[in-house]
Amino acid sequence: MEKFILGLAVGMAGGALLVANNCKLRNLVKKNQEDLLAKAEQYIDKKLGESGAGEEGGSSDED
Repeated sequence: MEKFILGLAVGMAGGALLVANNCKLRNLVKKNQEDLLAKAEQYIDKKLGESGAGEEGGSSDED
């Protein structure tokens, strides 16, 4: 789910950059993209923290 959200955010921002013809709009889209990516990272970190807290003493399946 997190990869889908991140892909969606990047795709939306990329499409908006293709459509935006003026510098002001491009800068606005870049700012919004950074904000959206930051929120997505916070969401992923939160989910990882929750899953890490639930694995007290369990074995790790990380590669």
